Amino acid sequence: MRPLLAAITLVAVPLAARAEEAPLRVVAPWDVASLEPSRAGYVFTRMQVAETLIGVSPQGLPEPALATSWSVAPDGLSWLLVLRRATFHDGAPVTPGIVVANLMRARAQPGPFAAVPFVAAEPDGEDAVILRLSEPFAALPAFLAHYSMQILAPSGLDATGAVRRVVGTGPYRVTELGLPLRVEVARNEAWTGGPAPAIARASYLGTPRAEARALMAESGQADLAFTLDPPSITRLRNSTRARVVALPIPRVETLKLNAGSAFFADARVRRAISLGIDRAGIARAILGNPDLAATQLFPPALAEWHLPGLPPLRRDPAAAARLLAEAGWSAGTDGVLVREGRPFRVTLRTYSDRPELPLVAAAIQDQLRILGIDVRIAIVNSSEIPAGHKDGTLEMALMARNFGLVPDPLGTLLQDFGPEGGDWGAMGWSSPALTATLARLRGTPVAAEERARLRGRVAALVQEALPVVPVAWYEHTVAVSRSLDGVVVDPFEISYNIARMRRAR
Repeated sequence: MRPLLAAITLVAVPLAARAEEAPLRVVAPWDVASLEPSRAGYVFTRMQVAETLIGVSPQGLPEPALATSWSVAPDGLSWLLVLRRATFHDGAPVTPGIVVANLMRARAQPGPFAAVPFVAAEPDGEDAVILRLSEPFAALPAFLAHYSMQILAPSGLDATGAVRRVVGTGPYRVTELGLPLRVEVARNEAWTGGPAPAIARASYLGTPRAEARALMAESGQADLAFTLDPPSITRLRNSTRARVVALPIPRVETLKLNAGSAFFADARVRRAISLGIDRAGIARAILGNPDLAATQLFPPALAEWHLPGLPPLRRDPAAAARLLAEAGWSAGTDGVLVREGRPFRVTLRTYSDRPELPLVAAAIQDQLRILGIDVRIAIVNSSEIPAGHKDGTLEMALMARNFGLVPDPLGTLLQDFGPEGGDWGAMGWSSPALTATLARLRGTPVAAEERARLRGRVAALVQEALPVVPVAWYEHTVAVSRSLDGVVVDPFEISYNIARMRRAR
């Protein structure tokens, strides 16, 4: 009888139903390069198609998702997760065995879970799973919240285990795919994880150009437009169709330096680069908010990691010039620094998915020219930064690093600053002291005072050596249609929270 009742309702109140059923349109810079969770799973968690075992509150604390509760054994070597009674979009029940298979599959893929000292997972009765570790790992709940850890139905996998359809448990199910740019979803009528969503249908469109995303929001062709360029933000603040939401998030614009190269192996040169950057000018003129000038790696939004007493990063071209001279660089006939006959000419890679990055790169280029460093800018696909790290060709890169990718920043730090460095972190540099400090943080939980001391030690060690140079803290900007109510922007960028939204009456 349900289809018949729905049809009668449409006839009885066509205008209200039409407004309720209008698809919510999301545009963002990122394409859907793959159905594999470790590669592009963020699209399907943000669109609330797939769930992970553990979620994250706006304050960055773990909260129930597919697991309703979790506990750790006194020795820290096993975790028990109790599962919510749930079904996949194909009607199959979520069982402990399927969850275990997903965990084992995730372990075989690249991603943050590789940093977890995971040994095995096994079902525990009809509604729980046990994860076994080789050593205590206090941050496990945050790692289980990462998008690569989503739980998918076996019906969406082929015989090799590759994902062919994303069959999840979330409040929305996939109805159509147009890879690599488009995903369409519809309300999951069998959803039991919360209130029934008011928005019946939604679509995602990967739109690389920031100007195009802003124009779509301004013209009413998009209800949510993520990651806006500064000029569009200014214009949209006067729009009658959309409003701009901006909030600080744990993402930082950083300058990655190849410390294994002849240019940046000397810490004095890396400090000189930092001293040559006018962060205040960049934050004010390009980002439109002077408070975004990064005085250290961790922004105030990461209150437990931000170290108020750390001497702030600053601009001092004279001090930078002295450090470069101490490192053996002297002015050549054309004004470019030279050492042992080699000019200081380097290439800086960046990407336009984050629309402010090319503008910031141009400012850094001008500021380093004053020091005698000749920087060529290459606007590339973001994938060329980790590729350049792997093949050793990367010299410099300007990027936006998300320290909330795993809701505990420790997850990102373990990837970026381990003994081998990281694709988006240190290159040609490591620190035994930093490695030991991170290992202490990842192990058995410590008292709050000791945890604060260890986190401060991390901030100080990175600031001293500068394998990556902080440039600006980040504000997440979203253009939101004035026809939407209930919009909650996630500072951890895990979910678009479409299920909470409704059309304004």
